[in-house]
Amino acid sequence: MQADIHEVADGIHLVHGRNTNWVILTEGDAVTLVDTGYPGDRDKVLASLAAVGSSPDAVTAVLVTHAHNDHLGSAEYFSRTYGTPVHTHEAEVPHARRDFLHQVSVGQVLRNAWRPGVVPWAVHALRSGGTAHIPVAEPRPFPGEGPLDLPGRPVPVHTPGHTAGHCAFHLPEAGVVISGDGLVNGHPTSRVPGPQLLPVMFHRDRGGALASLDTFEALPGDVLLPGHGPVHRGSVREAAQRARERAL
Repeated sequence: MQADIHEVADGIHLVHGRNTNWVILTEGDAVTLVDTGYPGDRDKVLASLAAVGSSPDAVTAVLVTHAHNDHLGSAEYFSRTYGTPVHTHEAEVPHARRDFLHQVSVGQVLRNAWRPGVVPWAVHALRSGGTAHIPVAEPRPFPGEGPLDLPGRPVPVHTPGHTAGHCAFHLPEAGVVISGDGLVNGHPTSRVPGPQLLPVMFHRDRGGALASLDTFEALPGDVLLPGHGPVHRGSVREAAQRARERAL
């Protein structure tokens, strides 16, 4: 299966699934995988690793921006099959275990079915495992503050609102921000392209998501790798400001 991969800097790759992105950070033979798409994206995730000259057993860790099914899809597969540790923010650990599920409901989707793009998105989500029960058995909180001792040296940045433990990752030396769903660059259910918050129905706490744009605004960088939409090249600060203007 062909993977749609963009190398945005040395060893930093954004991969597009059909509706969701993940990021591969390479350092020598080792890899950090940030998010894993839907369960139905597994073949594409594995193909993307092969395309950058790696393999699943070279993944040092899976980092999860947040525990929605379109980002968590193959995390437990890596853990169970290869013994790969799965890390997420401490507030997201119980969500990844599925002690609870904070995800857009079928009722919310039905109430928004009149909006352009919602029905095709929902059909794809269902077919790709969007409602599957895929807990991570042993998710781990980040071991401490600052850069993680992993390929790419990503720095976790708590950006709650989309979920309580939503986390972005900053790559300060490369000027790159991996923004997950805290700041996206388009979505199949959105009418506009460019930097934005996801539509209201997707956020656990929209006010919190709006407030977390302040955090994104403070991150120095000129490349944004979102959970949805294409690479955004340009000031991350200005991207966060534009998302706020659109949301208000």
